[in-house]
Amino acid sequence: MKLSVIIPVYNEVESIQVILKRVSEQNLAHEIVVVDDGSKDGTRDVLKELDGRNGVRVILHEHNKGKGAAVRTGMGAALGDVLLIQDADLEYDPRDYPGLLKPIQEGIADVVYGSRFMGGSRRVAMFWHMVANQLLTFMTNILYNTILTDMETGYKVFRREVIDGMVIRANSFDFEPEFTAKILKRKFRIFEVPITFNPRDYSQGKKIKLHDAFEAVWTLFKYRFVE
Repeated sequence: MKLSVIIPVYNEVESIQVILKRVSEQNLAHEIVVVDDGSKDGTRDVLKELDGRNGVRVILHEHNKGKGAAVRTGMGAALGDVLLIQDADLEYDPRDYPGLLKPIQEGIADVVYGSRFMGGSRRVAMFWHMVANQLLTFMTNILYNTILTDMETGYKVFRREVIDGMVIRANSFDFEPEFTAKILKRKFRIFEVPITFNPRDYSQGKKIKLHDAFEAVWTLFKYRFVE
């Protein structure tokens, strides 16, 4: 199994070297595809120095297009037969990789979601953000007749064939509901595993906003009834 880790990045100069080091230390990734989405804080300068080292491949967007666009670029460039999406902000811990990969390695899953709400260790913070996540997951379960605990998780791992022929249009944080809707409608085998979660708050640079929740609602309804 060749694992491609896809890291969308936007203005994460303080954390990008740390997350790349943590990913590399797991010795599981065949390649690390970093897509810089038009950063203006010095992230790009750091990445240019790291490009080509320790399996890192850097792709630069000339201007900011959104997380979804960066993930789509990364998926298109990845060479592995299993793809894992990793945020660059240190909220998610690469030490969870073995647990995330296990259901795919055992042949019992096509897609694995790392759930923040299944009893794993987590920092206590951001109550209303948690409520919004759980409401969106509840809506997903109603619309698509499933039992996910964390639709919005940033840890999504999947076999390459899952996205073969799949058209993803999301440019922003609507990637999560669009991807989830499409894999559920295609009846892929999905497993959830507990993960560690260390959320940062808005003063620390958290980017998702309230309007993204409304966009997620629209996306869930749209792909349930349109495609």
